[in-house]
Parts: sequence; structure tokens; C-alpha cells
Amino acid sequence: MRPLKQKKIGLLGGMSAEATSEYYRAINAAVNARLGGREIAETVIIGVNFGNVEYWIRNEGWEALGDYLAEKAMAAERAGADFLICASNTVHRVYERFTRDISIPFLHIADPTGAAIRAAGLKRILLLGTYPVMSASYMRDYYARNFGLEIMVPDEAERRDVDRIIFDELCKGEISPASKARYLEIADKYRAAGAEGLIMGCTEICLLIAQADRPDFPMFDTAGLHVEAAVKRALEV
Repeated sequence: MRPLKQKKIGLLGGMSAEATSEYYRAINAAVNARLGGREIAETVIIGVNFGNVEYWIRNEGWEALGDYLAEKAMAAERAGADFLICASNTVHRVYERFTRDISIPFLHIADPTGAAIRAAGLKRILLLGTYPVMSASYMRDYYARNFGLEIMVPDEAERRDVDRIIFDELCKGEISPASKARYLEIADKYRAAGAEGLIMGCTEICLLIAQADRPDFPMFDTAGLHVEAAVKRALEV
């Protein structure tokens, strides 16, 4: 029967363009892997200006960021999205604000990752991401409250390095062997200190490191797990 029935995925993107491109590629690849032929996902992508987002993040303009994204979320709903996802861990700090005025469901980026970690039987996990994700408590608290996880974060200098690499390199599509080595050095340090796995808590980190880099140290890619969950929901009709 045509048209093939599926839920339309609403994606808040542009945070960064690299992450959004990877989300779109991965969503369509996952749908095609399940359905075959020429099938891909039905999507509504609402892109935002990453310059605005970065400015508010850098200057603690969270209220303005929440209001800005609320307009975009409502635009996704008006465009026919059946549910909403956001391709950024960092801006989930204001997810309650930008989902307040929509009636469609929202799939939080931490939920698929938390569920995967719990299913793996792990408890103490290192979190890498942007400086706000690592330094503020909103993501750590979400994982602790909803999944009972103990979240470790790098020290101040390491957080600055991880953040710089995300914004100055990965968000521009630049992949540096030295930066990859730095991320893996940090992962190894906290593994030795008791971390049982690593949350790749920024949607660009998957561009730099992967499970194959440390096969015996579980890595949980928030972007990839988010995509899997979104596709599952989209095809449950």
C-alpha cells in the first residue's frame, strides 16, 4: 500500500551542521536497512543558526536560547512532525522550555543512551561533551535520576580541551589525529580511575572516536543511539 505509513520525524538541527548531516544520513540509512528498496525516512528538519546557539551558550543566554528553540519546535509541529528530536546534547539544558508549547512527543537524547548503559549492566560512566554538558549538572542529574548512573567528568583543563576540539574542529568538519589522541588519553585516564564506559555526550564526537578505538571499553554514542530510537518510533505505526 502506498504511501508507506511511517511517523514523520521532526529534527531540530544546525547545532552543528556536521551533526545534523550525520543525523539525516544515519536516519535514512537505518530506515533503508529495515525496509530495503528505496525506502527512507519522512523528516521535517528545522535548521537553526549555529552562530546564535553558540553565542548564547558562551554567554549563559539560556533563557534566550530556550525561547529561540521554542519557535523552531513549534515550526516543526506545524510542518507535520509526529514527534521531535534535537541533534544536540548541550541545548537539552533548555528542553523543557522549547517543548513546553508543542503537543507532539519529544524524544530526549539521554534516554536511549541511559537505557543502553543500564542494559549493559554498567553503573559508573565517563561523560565527554561540551563544557556546559560536563560542568553543569543537568545531564549528570538526568542520568542519575532516570537511570541510576554515577557520572564521572574530566578535570577543568581536560574539559576545556574537549570543548575546544568540539567547537573549533569537529563543528567545522575538521578531524585531527592529535585531537583524537587527546580524547583517547582522557578516556584511558578515567577508565583507570574506575569508569566502566564512556558516554559520547556531544553529537559530533562520533566523528572523532569510535568503539573500534577501544574495543574493550564500552562507548555509548548519544547521536547513534538517538537515531536508532527515533527510527524505531517512526516505523511503529
